[in-house]
Amino acid sequence: QVQLVESGGGLVQAGDSLSLSCVASGRTFSTGVMGWFRQAPGKAREFVAQIKWGDGGTAYAGSVKGRFTISRDNAKNTVYLQMNSLKSEDTAVYYCAARPVDGLATMANQYPYWGQGTQVTVSA
Repeated sequence: QVQLVESGGGLVQAGDSLSLSCVASGRTFSTGVMGWFRQAPGKAREFVAQIKWGDGGTAYAGSVKGRFTISRDNAKNTVYLQMNSLKSEDTAVYYCAARPVDGLATMANQYPYWGQGTQVTVSA
């Protein structure tokens, strides 16, 4: 069983930066992908970014490209999401998710493992 624990959320002002972390445990992560999703009140969960454990290949949603950076530390089984130039529309609960196979995966139902989420609130 895979456990994912996110941290780093908080309240910031528009234009500020924030970094999220997700620690994975329960299996060895040498393949597959890790994703970050977010869900705002009344909205569907949406893809933010993903990274491959193997070659570190990344993919981003258009709304965050150029502002957010996903990275990983294989030795620590940890994935990070560095969020810069935050906007009020970035306010959401951010979730980390794990998928044991490689490939671009932007749909929530492609990920079998999820963390509990961390709140990010950006004030205008």
